[in-house]
Amino acid sequence: MKQNKAPKANAAPNIPTVPLRIIKIAFCPTCSGKAELTYHLGCNQDNQVYIRIVVNTGGGFFSEEWVALEATLETLDKAPHPITAVPFISLFKGKSVNTPGFLLAVLKHEGLVKLLQGKVRGYEKLSTEAFMAEVNKLVSSDVDLKYVPPTPIKKSATTLPPKKSKQASPPKSTPL
Repeated sequence: MKQNKAPKANAAPNIPTVPLRIIKIAFCPTCSGKAELTYHLGCNQDNQVYIRIVVNTGGGFFSEEWVALEATLETLDKAPHPITAVPFISLFKGKSVNTPGFLLAVLKHEGLVKLLQGKVRGYEKLSTEAFMAEVNKLVSSDVDLKYVPPTPIKKSATTLPPKKSKQASPPKSTPL
């Protein structure tokens, strides 16, 4: 007989357990350019920085979980060349296969990677110096952005008038 083990508290080490101060709200295209993403940078009381995707204008699902910037940059450093979204899968709890690709789009937008010439999905790592200078400036500031999630648009089915049955229709009278 199997014993049920109690779930570990905060099993995913990248997810902060305290509220984060949002230091940046930004928008960027997905890697395919078919949709736009909204993402946040946030920091905790210990000035650790996190990233999350919050909106995708396309139809793909994604995870809104926060991932540590430090872990993201370590993964980027260790990623095989050319860089793809695959190494970033380990940063997420497996809720969506789209999220690692969306994270790669954010990294591209922030100037941390660029598309290799002649490649469709292969990227190369760029210097993190300018990005980290901006992040450090935001962390040391008192910026605390408030995010109001968009209200989902409720789609309702349009009701069509009932079809008239040919059998139920009275016969048309013809003038004599």
